Amino acid sequence: MSEERIVTAAMLAIGDELLSGRTKDKNIGHLADVLTVAAIDLKEVRIVADEEAAIVEAVNALRAKYDYVFTSGGIGPTHDDITADAISVAFGVECLHDEDAMALLGDMYKRRDVPFTEARQRMARMPAGARHIANPVSVAPGFNIGNVYVMAGVPSVFQAMLEGLIPTLAAGTKTISQMVVSPFGEGDIGLPLAEIQKAHPLTSIGSYPKFDGKRFSTEIVIRSRDEHMLSQATAAVDTMLLEVAARKEQEKSDNKS
Repeated sequence: MSEERIVTAAMLAIGDELLSGRTKDKNIGHLADVLTVAAIDLKEVRIVADEEAAIVEAVNALRAKYDYVFTSGGIGPTHDDITADAISVAFGVECLHDEDAMALLGDMYKRRDVPFTEARQRMARMPAGARHIANPVSVAPGFNIGNVYVMAGVPSVFQAMLEGLIPTLAAGTKTISQMVVSPFGEGDIGLPLAEIQKAHPLTSIGSYPKFDGKRFSTEIVIRSRDEHMLSQATAAVDTMLLEVAARKEQEKSDNKS
């Protein structure tokens, strides 16, 4: 078996509006989808308020634990957009008006014949030494410092930033998967499925119950970075389902006699 490379990530979604329910997050699911394709394992997601201490604590905890940390929200022009300040505190550096970001935004507002106000200049602030994450939608860049990637909360902007960023990141060994549809509910297959998982530690087995209005069934998804291990676990699941079917038929026969 070739050597596997596992790359991990976490997401930090920032904003009072997420916690109040006023804004429904659309970035977490999109990031999860993109990272899965990129063979980067999203391991943890946190949502915090627009509070400096909460952001600093979360960023420092996550960046120490995972290869990448992606944040969304809090880099706009208003007083409660404090992500740049908080990230600067987390890294122990000054938060500055980045010269290149000031030039980008200044030119954009000049072309639009819109005043480049002090509030709009806030979008050019980032930690000293940070690098830009390009924003092809609304120009104002996100930024990267260390293993932390700071992006906008607006879904269209977040997605555009992420699209340009992903190709620059190191990826892990791609996970492959196989789905087996079980005609039985989790109550029938839960214990034997747990035994299969225990016997195949290099796979991840998930069960997802379904109900069609008449009966329960289960979609079983087996995932692994190794094709041989995936095949072995899938075969074990297939065998288990045949055994459950045989047992249930025997129970029916016993009940009739």
